[in-house]
Amino acid sequence: MGVSTSRPETAVAVVTVDFPPVNALPVRGWYDLAAAVRAAGSDPGVHCVLLAAAGRGFNAGVDLKEIQRSPGHRALLGANHGCAAAFSAVYDCEVPVVAAVQGFCLGGGIGLVGNADAIVASDDAAFGLPELDRGALGAATHLSRLVPQHLMRTLYYTSRTVTAWELHRHGAVWRVVPRGELPGAAMELAREIAAKDGTLLRMAKAAINGIDPVDVRRSYRYEQSFTFEAGLSGVADRHRDAFVRGGAGKERQP
Repeated sequence: MGVSTSRPETAVAVVTVDFPPVNALPVRGWYDLAAAVRAAGSDPGVHCVLLAAAGRGFNAGVDLKEIQRSPGHRALLGANHGCAAAFSAVYDCEVPVVAAVQGFCLGGGIGLVGNADAIVASDDAAFGLPELDRGALGAATHLSRLVPQHLMRTLYYTSRTVTAWELHRHGAVWRVVPRGELPGAAMELAREIAAKDGTLLRMAKAAINGIDPVDVRRSYRYEQSFTFEAGLSGVADRHRDAFVRGGAGKERQP
């Protein structure tokens, strides 16, 4: 359980997230993920990082129960800073990052894949931001990198999800494959990227980030200011309480 890194192939590092039952990451988990991605990308022998997750879903966002259990706003601030660190680590990774997404990819999961360089998804994958239903804001910055502006707004306001096939039609997902084929398909893309010259790949990643029309770090931090404002106002607590109570007696399913 936690975040682990493996090297199944010489030039590909696989960073795997495993926080049962639904990969809702605690504060420490976001920081551990950021550290693992940064370390993998800084290894001169690594030409591509493959970001994967164990279990039935890729990522269910932050651990809301941890936030509810913690006094004051310590955990909320920790989640804010931890998510920002993890998202930035993916974006700033020195080499391309391929995300392998299965099942649900919600909240913070959108922040990760929205900052990745390429996405391979299983045919049961669903992507969305249920933030308004859970007393939070954020990651519209990253959703807007996956879908057109008006669709992003509709998804954000309604908390609806879109399928991997829909994102494939919008050009955000490279391939959609049966779930059992996801690891192989993601590794195939990572292997193709990793076959390129490592120095040139690092230059290419820096160059592409340099021409982005939106500063994703600044944009996301601006969104997070409203997340904290919602927390201070009390409206966030009401929605988080309702969500957590809905899962009383069992783990809430995304």
